[in-house]
Amino acid sequence: MAASILSIGTAVPPARVSQEAARDVFQAQPGLSRVTQRLIHAAFDASAIEHRNTVLSDLVAVASGVPAVSESGMPLAGEDGTIQAPSTGVRNDAYIRLAPPLFAEASAHALAGAGVRPDEVTHVVTVSCTGMFAPGPDFRLVKDLGLSSAVERYHIGFMGCAAAIPGLRAAARICDSQPDAVVLVAAAELCTLHIRSSEDPQQIVAASVFADGAAAAVVSARSFAGGPRLALGRFGTVLTSEGESEMVWTIGDQGFDMILTAEVPRIIGREIREAVGSFLGGDEPQVWAVHPGGRSVLDRVESGLALDPAALAASRDVLRRHGNMSSATILFILRDLLEDDALGDSEVAALAFGPGLTVESALLRRTTA
Repeated sequence: MAASILSIGTAVPPARVSQEAARDVFQAQPGLSRVTQRLIHAAFDASAIEHRNTVLSDLVAVASGVPAVSESGMPLAGEDGTIQAPSTGVRNDAYIRLAPPLFAEASAHALAGAGVRPDEVTHVVTVSCTGMFAPGPDFRLVKDLGLSSAVERYHIGFMGCAAAIPGLRAAARICDSQPDAVVLVAAAELCTLHIRSSEDPQQIVAASVFADGAAAAVVSARSFAGGPRLALGRFGTVLTSEGESEMVWTIGDQGFDMILTAEVPRIIGREIREAVGSFLGGDEPQVWAVHPGGRSVLDRVESGLALDPAALAASRDVLRRHGNMSSATILFILRDLLEDDALGDSEVAALAFGPGLTVESALLRRTTA
């Protein structure tokens, strides 16, 4: 039996903010020019996002018009609503405190959904690009979930929004070589730890789309609880002919710096047909799970592949409800497809985009047998 995703669990921090309220906070920051204020308004309104979750409860409080109270240990919004500029060290300390519980919550849901006991997990693959520490999230999952101390652990770090697909690929390779393996793949991102007030268009775009969340998948060739599964088939990786400087993720003094230029969706639109065509071969998937780096990315994928507008409905819905949670986002989409009984048995193509510009692909088969 092929390695399959048996279950996907998700978790988001409790603080939730509407896109309009977040827009108004950023637009009201002191010292911004009218041009910048108009750019903020346009970026937030064009995002196709309605709500996002964040660990920054004080920012949500300010957006809601109540006194700011930080639960993150990293105050970002002052009492007057001014967005502060914590150091990278302070932001990363907040990640160390807040990311492990989200990893654990999503993973516990995934294990329960698959009918897998913690002591049955043989391998852990964690994915994250919004913070770092050692011993890291992979180590913490062993402790927090009560996994065996002999579990093999791997961490995929700093590969950006596309990294969950390499995580699934690693799990499939493990299961191919060890048929009895049970692999827990967990991705968690606290993107909003790195937002800031800025007149830089790249930082404005980042502030308008990124959110926090975690998702985990149980991958195995074994059978546990009944229900649908997503059999993992082919994987592909393509580097676009340009884009190395258009999507960049670096470490700055006041958080991680995201460069996400307007060229990214245009490059994807130009090159997606060739990249996906070589990957799919003669297969014609009925269902698509595409990482919503932003509304314009989904628009370009849809037009570049000549897809029916309904093909990206699940991707657009996750973007609308949650924003861009970096690597965790594609697993949210796959969870919705896995749980959608109306799909029956169907081929699913998953695409995600990361720094480079890298296109990561996976061909899956949703099956109820």
